[in-house]
Amino acid sequence: MNLDISSGSKLEWLNSEDIRPYVFVREDMRVKNPGTLIDLNWFPHKPLWFNPLHMDEVSYANQILNMEKRAFSESGMAMPRWVFYDCAIMPGFVAGFAHKTKTLPLEMQVALGGKSDRQWTPISLFIIIPTMNEGEWFAHNLSSINTLLSKESRFYGLGFLTKCFGLWYANIETCCGATQWTSPALKLHSQFGAFEVLTAYTPAHDYAHTLTYRLKVDPVYWEGFFAKRPMGDFSKLYVEAGFSVNPYKEDSLISLQRKIEKHEGPFFLSPYELRDKPPGEVLKVYKAKA
Repeated sequence: MNLDISSGSKLEWLNSEDIRPYVFVREDMRVKNPGTLIDLNWFPHKPLWFNPLHMDEVSYANQILNMEKRAFSESGMAMPRWVFYDCAIMPGFVAGFAHKTKTLPLEMQVALGGKSDRQWTPISLFIIIPTMNEGEWFAHNLSSINTLLSKESRFYGLGFLTKCFGLWYANIETCCGATQWTSPALKLHSQFGAFEVLTAYTPAHDYAHTLTYRLKVDPVYWEGFFAKRPMGDFSKLYVEAGFSVNPYKEDSLISLQRKIEKHEGPFFLSPYELRDKPPGEVLKVYKAKA
């Protein structure tokens, strides 16, 4: 799969010598054959690797947590430090992109509260954790500096490509996750494969209006995200279930949840409808063709 990262394109930052993907994982959990499940040429630079169990790398962990806290400040969902260690560093895979500190633009320095003395500064974060189901992982956190920058200073597609890099590098087959129905993040998370709804109403979460999803990682959908047109075979494999869901109406979410619990599904949302509609719009629900 090809992606235009040439000079002058919106994605030329991927080719920049000032930006590298990074992997922040224990030495014994490094991916043995990274990026072999999906044939992809989107990431031309060798990733940086930092060992989170080494004391001298705590400053990099501090930078990650600082960026993540600032990115999630408005939502109030910043990750506690112990969660980062217990639920990400120890069992999971942590990755993202980093910028050379000496060339970090002033706006980014201000957004992060100052300039680090390390060579590299993390500007995005993706955390994914293995589940008990073989080949299945749970996407725990996705954040980037873009949320803190003016529109003209953002790196185009940074959040999306951060997740792409993590899924590709770690050879993820099945990805689960949770996000809020009216969050703009739903548009992004739905672009990685056919989007199955595991829960529509989730009272076990702090925010009951949370959607839990599962998808088989399919890079054809990734290409469609940048092409802004359908690239996968969703319309060939799925049909309308005969009803819709209203993200702002709790009774609508509960109604879909009851159908899921009665095993009337599985139910899916269209990644293309989610991509093209504003957050919170009524969405059609789909089922796999018989």
